Amino acid sequence: MLTELDLQELIDYRSTDPVLSVYLNVDPKDGSADVYKLHLRQMLKDFEADSPQDTDTIRRFIEHQYDWSGRGLAIFSCAPQDFFRHFSLSIPIRSRARLLSHPYVKPLVDVLNNYGHYGVALVDRQGARLFYFHMGQLQEQEGTLGESVRHTKRGGGSQAPGRRGGTAGLTRYSEEVAERNLKEAARFAARFFRDNHVRRILVGGTEASVAYFLSQLPKSWRSLVMGTFPIEMTAGHTQVLEKALEVAQLSEEEIKSRLVNAVITAAAKGREGIIGLDETLGAVHAGRVQILLINEGFRALGFRCMGCGYVSAHAPEKCPFCHNEFEQIEDAVELVVRKVLEDGGEVEVIYENPDLERAGNIGGLLRY
Repeated sequence: MLTELDLQELIDYRSTDPVLSVYLNVDPKDGSADVYKLHLRQMLKDFEADSPQDTDTIRRFIEHQYDWSGRGLAIFSCAPQDFFRHFSLSIPIRSRARLLSHPYVKPLVDVLNNYGHYGVALVDRQGARLFYFHMGQLQEQEGTLGESVRHTKRGGGSQAPGRRGGTAGLTRYSEEVAERNLKEAARFAARFFRDNHVRRILVGGTEASVAYFLSQLPKSWRSLVMGTFPIEMTAGHTQVLEKALEVAQLSEEEIKSRLVNAVITAAAKGREGIIGLDETLGAVHAGRVQILLINEGFRALGFRCMGCGYVSAHAPEKCPFCHNEFEQIEDAVELVVRKVLEDGGEVEVIYENPDLERAGNIGGLLRY
């Protein structure tokens, strides 16, 4: 399973030899293993002349070692340096390949941002079931059940033991028990979220149970709730996974749309936002970008200073920072992604957003 440590290793990797990065969709819903092998061979043809060892290494891995588990596959190979990494993903990914001076990590950043480190809580009046949802995989970790909640029958006149008041008294007693159960479930969930380093939270159940559960969560965890959804407490793993994927995707789309609007608005007011390739490259070099936004699939030729590493969309005669010369690079966007991550910032890949496209396909929120 892909982790931040894996991604950091790829970001930090340096070599004088190029790295062949291959992303392959292997979703069984879309085709067979033979179909994907053929697609891979067609992709690798473009790199056989420049990187014959890597194309051969990847072909042999697919033919003899890969177990065809998962729905997506990422491979990184630098055969002259004996560097080879592969990651099977539980979510599909768009097929593509790049031969660069470093591992091509932008697709993995997107996957980890969208599907990483979710806590999922199913709650009802009795208690909670808690799951850890990461990279398309759902693992049920823990659960808690409180005191049984009594239900009254319509027209009944029974009483809770030791209490008076007939149906009304029993109803009040049942509500008190349910509230105690949900309070304990919220405390239990907060510990679970903390222990699992959860970054986002999804909550399922009836509207009333979810609302009371959320009211009992500490504010620090409540602020991480990305969405809620109706579901039975007894739902199977497949149903929970489908709902988690659906709600996570919708919530990410809404958040990214708001983020794009915030960046464009801030840039227009000359505040903490910036848009367009030239301006964004300059801000990234200065270490000012906290959140980088990129339209999915956006690539741009660029020029990198051979001294300080400054990346520009155009080739000035000399670097304005260190006065060294520039070299042309195939994808300036990939380099700024790596720079932002190295500086401790975040990268958000945006899908089909015409506002960001009109703004130049790239922008960011600034630290200052």
